[in-house]
This record gives sequence, C-alpha cells and structure tokens, in this order.
Amino acid sequence: MSFDTDLERIALQERELQFDSFSLETGWKLGSLLRDMAVERKLGVVIDVTLFSMPVFYVALEGSTPDNPNWARRKRNCVFRFLKSSYAVGLTLAKQETTLQAKFGLPDDEFASHGGSFPIVVRGTGCIGAVTVSGLPQRDDHTMVVEALAKLLGKDIEALKLGV
Repeated sequence: MSFDTDLERIALQERELQFDSFSLETGWKLGSLLRDMAVERKLGVVIDVTLFSMPVFYVALEGSTPDNPNWARRKRNCVFRFLKSSYAVGLTLAKQETTLQAKFGLPDDEFASHGGSFPIVVRGTGCIGAVTVSGLPQRDDHTMVVEALAKLLGKDIEALKLGV
C-alpha cells in the first residue's frame, strides 16, 4: 500500500459516498447496518453516528474496550475539523512525516488522525456529521465504514475498496 494510492482511493470514496438527503432515520439505518455487520462478524467495536448538531446512533458491542469511545470521539473530531476522513488526514500527515500536534497544534487527547471516521456529506450542503467505527486496526475501521456507506447508498463496493 502506498500513501498516494490510498489517498486517491479515499478521495474517490469521499466523492462517491455522498447523500442526496440525510435524516435522523438515515443515521439510524446507517448505524444499524454497521451494528448488524459487526455482530455478524463478531467484532468488538464502538459505532457512532453524529451530526454537528447531535448524536444520532451509538453502540458499544461485546469485545469493545473502555478506550474505544474516546478513540471514536477523537477520530470524529478530526473529521469535524478537516471535513474529510480521519484516515485520509492520517495518511497525509504520515506522508509529510508530521502529526496533528506538530502541524496544527491540535492536542492528541482531543484529535486522532487514525482511520475509522468518515464525513457524512449531503450534496449541495457539505459535511453535516461523521460516522465512526473504533475497535479494529485503523484501515479495517475505515473499510467497514466505507462498506456500510456503499451498501446504504447502492454503490459498488468493489469499485471503492482500498488496494491490498
């Protein structure tokens, strides 16, 4: 995996995985879909769907740890700050050999540029929130979110997957 290849693919994901509209019901469906995926795969994760204005969906599944909610919050803060996926932010910083703290003065206890949080974007409006998974390796957290968004939006996940 190269930084550039993954960053190009994530940019494609961010362009393709946008909503025409988004309601609280949509947020619940997205969170529930992620929960069903995690339960079926026996994954101990935390799942969070939050709009800028309010939380919409949250669950901590068996096997998740007390650290996962904090990781989810920190990754979500990264999306809210940069309006792009936390994984894209992290890869960009790694490519530049820097950190959120060094480049932007953002504290580690409030922001995490690790994969797993993805912007909820409404076409013509912009980013309105974030969907976050925490509990797996960061690339897997990111991939799970992308898979659920693709399924909910009727997009071809094979065309959007990160390379191996």
